[in-house]
This record gives sequence, C-alpha cells and structure tokens, in this order.
Amino acid sequence: MSNELPLILAGPLLRKTTPNEIVFWLTTSKPLQGEFHLYDDTNSMPIYQAPLAECHQIKVGEHAYVVLAQFKSEFPQDQALSYDFVTPYGDLSELVPDLTYQDEQRPTFKISTKADYILHGSCRNPHHFSEDALVTADRKVEAQSILERPDLLMMSGDQIYADHVAGPTLDAIEQAIELLGMPNEVLPNAPVPDSASLYAHPDCYFGRDKILPHDASNESLLGKWLPSRRRPIFSSRESENHLISFAEFFVMYLLVWSPTLWRYIDAKRIPNQSYQIAGTTLPLKWQQQWQKEAPIIDNFVQGLGNVQRLMAHVPTYMVFDDHDVTDDWNLTIGWEKAAYGNPFAHRIIGNGLMSYWLCQGWGNEPDNFNQEFLDLAYNSITTLEPKAQDDFVQHLYKFEQWHYTIHTSPKVVVLDTRTRRWRSESKMNKPSGLMDWEALIEFQQELMHQDKVIVVSAAPMFGVKFIEALQRGMTWAGQPLLIDAENWMAHPGSANTLLSIFTHTKTPTNFVILSGDVHYSFAYDIKLRFRRNSPNIYQITCSGFKNQFPEPLISICDIMDRMLYSPRSFLNLFTKRKRLRITKREPEFAGAKRLVNQSAIGELKLDDHGKPSEISILTASGKVIGFLPTDSD
Repeated sequence: MSNELPLILAGPLLRKTTPNEIVFWLTTSKPLQGEFHLYDDTNSMPIYQAPLAECHQIKVGEHAYVVLAQFKSEFPQDQALSYDFVTPYGDLSELVPDLTYQDEQRPTFKISTKADYILHGSCRNPHHFSEDALVTADRKVEAQSILERPDLLMMSGDQIYADHVAGPTLDAIEQAIELLGMPNEVLPNAPVPDSASLYAHPDCYFGRDKILPHDASNESLLGKWLPSRRRPIFSSRESENHLISFAEFFVMYLLVWSPTLWRYIDAKRIPNQSYQIAGTTLPLKWQQQWQKEAPIIDNFVQGLGNVQRLMAHVPTYMVFDDHDVTDDWNLTIGWEKAAYGNPFAHRIIGNGLMSYWLCQGWGNEPDNFNQEFLDLAYNSITTLEPKAQDDFVQHLYKFEQWHYTIHTSPKVVVLDTRTRRWRSESKMNKPSGLMDWEALIEFQQELMHQDKVIVVSAAPMFGVKFIEALQRGMTWAGQPLLIDAENWMAHPGSANTLLSIFTHTKTPTNFVILSGDVHYSFAYDIKLRFRRNSPNIYQITCSGFKNQFPEPLISICDIMDRMLYSPRSFLNLFTKRKRLRITKREPEFAGAKRLVNQSAIGELKLDDHGKPSEISILTASGKVIGFLPTDSD
C-alpha cells in the first residue's frame, strides 16, 4: 500500500513570509524534486523560480520526507501573489486538487508588512465534541479577496494534544507509522525495549498510564501528599493513550493538518464484537469510549481539507504550550527533577521537542537553527540511532531560541514560556515563573523604542483573578499539578519583573497581548492606576480552536470573578496587579457573562496606531461575537 501513497502527505503550509524570505513546510512520500514558481497577479510567467531539490529535506521514514522550503530574494509586498510546486508527478493543483479556492489556478497569498488583521487562538483537541474553528476560518478566508485576508494566523500553543489522544486516533497513528516505514526506536529504561514492542504491548491502547514512567524517589518532588512509591511523572489525568515514540509525535501532526493519510487508514480494522487490538481484547469501558470517540474523529477528518487549504493561503506562525509535549511540562522544579532524572521520561519529552522543532519551530524562523543544530537533527531523525538521538535531545534541552519576532508593523514578539522558567528556590512543588529574569530582560529589549507592539504569550499575562486565586490555594495545599496552577502571577519574581516592564516609561503606547491556553475567551483593557499618561494595554485571549471549559464550572468562576474582583474591589489590593486597573470588555450576546465558552478563532483588527479597532471571535458554528469597547476607549 505504501507504493500508492501520493507525493504530498501534508501541507504545503505557508510559514514565514517577508519581503526577503518565503518559507513553506510540507511532508512528502518521496524526495521533492522540480521547481518552485512564484507569480504576481499581472504576469502569467513566474517572477521567481528556485529548484526544490535544494530545499532542506529530512528522511523521517522509508516513505516520509519533511521538507523546509526556504526561498530568499526580493519579493513583492502587499499585493496578490500565487505559487506552485512543479514536480515530475504534477503541479500543486494536480497533487492536491482541493488546495485552491474557487476560480484559483494556484494557491494565493500576500506578503504583508503590517500586522493589523490577525487570526489567533490555540488548543485544538481532535476528539473534543465541539466543531473545528479552523474550518470556519477557512470558509471566511475563501470569501475574502487576497488583499482583504488576514496578515497572519498565530497559533499560540497546543497544536496537538500529545497527552490526551483518542483511541481511534492512536490506532490511525500506528497504522500510519507502518505505512510510512518509520524506523524502530530504542526506549531507554522503559517497560518495553523499543517502539515496535510498545505497539504490540497489551497496554498500548488505553493502558499507557501503566507504561509511562513513575517516580519512586523518597523526595517529595511531585506533590506534598502523594504516596512515596510509584508516583506518575506525567500529570495528565487522561494519559491512557499518551504519545511516547518520536514516530507517534510526528505522525500526529500529519493527521491533524491533512486528510491525506486518513484515506489509507482502516477505521474498521477492529471487529465490532471482539475489539481486539495488539492481541488484547479491550475492556468494555474502553470499547464504549472508542464508540463515543469514533464519530467525533470522523467529523474532525471531514474538515481537514479546509484546514490544509487555510494554512496554504495565510502565513502561519506557531509556538508550543504544554500539550504539544505533555501536560504541566516544566510547571515546577520538582516536576523537572523527576522527569529529566528519569531516562524514559527524558526521552518522551525529547521526542515531543524533536517533533515540535521539525513540524512547528523550524518554519517560524529557520535562521535560528545553525548548521550544528541541523547536523544533529539529520543524524538523529533519519536513523533514530540511540546515541545520535540522545545527543540531539540534549541539544534541544539547552537550546534558548524558541522565541522569535515577526518584523511587521506593529512588531509581533512571540514568547517562549515553557523552557526558560524562573524556578522556585523555596519549594520543589511551587509553580515556576513562566520566564526567568534573563528572558524577561531580553523581552524588554524587544519593546524598547517601539510605539506599538503585539506580544504572544501562550498563557494570559492577565488572567481571571478568581481562577488564579483557586490555583494559588492549591499551590498552598501542595498540589499545583491538580489544578494546573500556571499563570504569570504565580511566581513573585517573574510577576514583579513583568509588571515592571509594563510600568517602564519606555513601554510602547499601545500594547496588545494575544494568548490562549485556558479554553475560554475574554478581553481586558488595562491602565496603570497611578500614572496620568498610562500606556494602553489590551489582553485578548481566544481558546480553543476545538476545545471548551467544563460547564457549569466556568459560569461559576465568571460570576465569582465579577463579584469579588470588579475594578473597584478592595480585594485587588491583595493581588500582584494592584498597580493596574483592569476593565473587562463585554461580549456581544445576551447575559452578563464576560467569559465566552465556545470553540472559536480570534479576529483582531488594529488601527494605524496599533490600537484595536475590532476585537472579536469567530465561533466554530460561524457566529461572530465582538468584545465591546469600554468607556476608557
């Protein structure tokens, strides 16, 4: 069957686009050959050509090559462009017939020097019951002219859920690994010797919580009251199908960005009555779970053609959050010591980072990765030889350039809030700061001498105070992992440094913060309380693309936050944000809620001064919900 695989398995994703550089990411079943052609709207002949064989290509499996196509020249800006990959097997319109919009001959895009219309969001869980907002966004872009389209799509974390995988999805992953001929991986200090043994293990499906690494040390690294023996290192409460091998992480990306491999998946290979997989009959509980998940996954797959098309037309930037690797990744220093001190956990996290770089990080800013980095990547990924893989993983752990800047107007500063943590010095299980002092100072330098800026932080810099108070309570109780006690205000050092940046006299006049993570959407207007000429700070959160917060819990939190933490509440004096006056924007729907609990993609439009002219979300059902300006606007 592998010989029948089409050339393009996923992509092309349009990634970094500037007047001097255009970057694409795609995965092919054979080495990519031919030419890249770029066209403008007034010329039927290419205005730029480049050989595809000279692109970076990494062989991931016998029938899988990851291609990073980076082209540098002087390109037209702020005008309609189109592109083509002309290969011996056909051009893009033949290879991926559904990639173009109506009346297009080729995929179209623009290289924008501005960032005044942005799509943004995070948290895309394939088996969540809600619809996929990326599908809805594609349908909106289809109706827009090229110059009316968003300048970029910002995906601010949890592009995959590596720690929460549906049974049918894991089954598809294992089938795809075989289709692609991906190499076997040795798993150090694991209950199984290698990935081949993992896939044949009786606990491979809905039993991986038994296979995943546990911490048996006597130190209280993971929580104050947890038993001293066999404590799970990975804290996800739904880790029964947690991804483990590099192949699993990598294939997950192909299956959430493209419909192609799904066409070769046998969704009915498990008999309806026996439910045997990996030689074992699934318990009734998991049979029922599988039956529940299967139609949701089927519906998700139906929209993947739209998702593939959207990301072929709109420049797409990404950054990781915890679920791209594992829940609560680097949340506390105790978690880090337990995880990185265990060879098996060390490898799983490394596999998540390897796949993140290969599928997400590389395309954001290719020049951040020098030849030493690329040599280690090629040597490791091509063979998965244990020593080479360990060397690359170790290099990834030390790497400190996951953050990047998009040089538009306004400048977009994308933060790494996962790998450069401000560790607690007092307690092992106290939440770390999302960025350490050195990283925050680097961030401040990016803001200097700017009159307007957009900052992308996976987690909201200014979240819902009542929820943060609950998280603080669980931290005091020694259980930060139980309620994901992760926010910018949880660590005094990072919180105070961040607030000092906002109160600095050279802070930009208009400061927009985009975030996701929390599975609901809201917008705040923020001013400094004790300064006459305060900068305008806007916190805009949209989450998730395909996820929601549990009801009625979110409604209760919304009510309690409005009751206890209104702008005039004296309780604000007991928070780290007492120097700030935060006003919640009202969403445009009936009721008093400030938190919108619907799967959606955010839409932000800015005026020439970098001040929001429109803050809204496009829900997965197609409804636009705006957040109304406050009196301070």
